[in-house]
Parts: sequence; C-alpha cells; structure tokens
Amino acid sequence: MTELNPQIEQSWKEVLLEEFSSPYFASLKQFLIQEKQSHTVYPLGQQIFNAFNHTPIHSLKVVILGQDPYHGKGQAHGLCFSVPVGINPPPSLINIFKEINSDLGIPVPQHGNLEKWADQGVLLLNATLTVRAGQAGSHQGKGWESFTDAVIRKISDNKTGVVFILWGRYARDKKILIDKNKHYILEAAHPSPFSAYNGFFGCKHFSTTNEILIKQGFEPIDWSL
Repeated sequence: MTELNPQIEQSWKEVLLEEFSSPYFASLKQFLIQEKQSHTVYPLGQQIFNAFNHTPIHSLKVVILGQDPYHGKGQAHGLCFSVPVGINPPPSLINIFKEINSDLGIPVPQHGNLEKWADQGVLLLNATLTVRAGQAGSHQGKGWESFTDAVIRKISDNKTGVVFILWGRYARDKKILIDKNKHYILEAAHPSPFSAYNGFFGCKHFSTTNEILIKQGFEPIDWSL
C-alpha cells in the first residue's frame, strides 16, 4: 500500500522511523488494505499525512489536536477541523471561526481550508488519521492512536515552547504525554455545538497562543484565512 510507505515530509520520516517499522503499524497497514477493499476510506491516501507535510517538525510552534477525520464525502483532507475550499465548514469549525472573531476581531472566513495555519507552524493533528465513509470513529483502536501518541511524545521530547491546544475531554486526556515544564498547554471545551457554550466560547486561545509565541521571540500566527 504505497500511500502508507509513507509519503510524509522528511523531518517527520526521520523522527518517526521506528513507528513506521513497528508491529502495530504493520497491522494498521494491513487493516487499511482490507478496509479499502470493501469500503470508502477518508481522506484519500496521499492526504493521510497532510498535517505533517504542511508543518515540518523544525517549523512547528503550535499543535491543535482533533479526534477523527470528517466522514462526509470531500470533507477530510488530512488536517484536523479543516475542509477543502468549496466544502461548507462543519459546525465545530464555524464555532472556531466565531471564537477567533470574538477574540481577535478577524472576520469569519468564506471557506474552511486551514492550510494557511499549517504552513505557519500549526500542526493540525487528528488522533486517528483515517475513517470509513459515513461512520464516525470507525478506525479508532486500530493503531492510529499509538502512532499519534508517539508524535505528541516526540514533539514534547524534541521541541521546547510549543503551544498545545486541547479542546474537549479526548484531547485533554493527551496532556499526560506532554512535558508541561517545557511546553504550554491550553485547555477548553470542544467547539462542537454540543459543548461550545460550556467553555470553548470565550477561551481566547488564539490571542493567548500569539502572546506566548511573541514572548518567546517567535512570529505570531495570522489566524485569518
């Protein structure tokens, strides 16, 4: 399966080499081969590692952690919360844009493609990198979590001063993988319509992230699209 052999940016390939050669990753590849024989899988193979290809580890400044790719046709393209231009932003992403507008006064954008953030050093990482069409959570527990947990640990070990943005219980549970003495952890409710009013709206994570980056001498993120 060539798309999992893997087409990933070189700095990440080197950092994650032992993961790609591990038994769990071999099992994961086998699962995906079988899954694709009878089901549609999102995102497309060459987009599975899109987050890494847009944000090399040496340029990484911020991590936003999602859970699953979108499972609707044309939505998932390898960046958490993001959808390609021409696809309507889902409700959680609309709420993210509302919070950015409230926090920074940036107008709500006309599209939901977050590649501009990724290209500035924001790793938009889902915990699970694939999903069966129409079935949320269908590829959980198949090995992706072991891989993405390793990614978080590698960032924690190899970098300093990264801002980890954790929305919702699932993402917040990952903070045990992060060295809080070296990094910054921002936590809030998930931006989903079911929980956004319980602490996501008003969290001001976008201005706070930029304040942290500026304090360290880094360029702030331009959150406009």
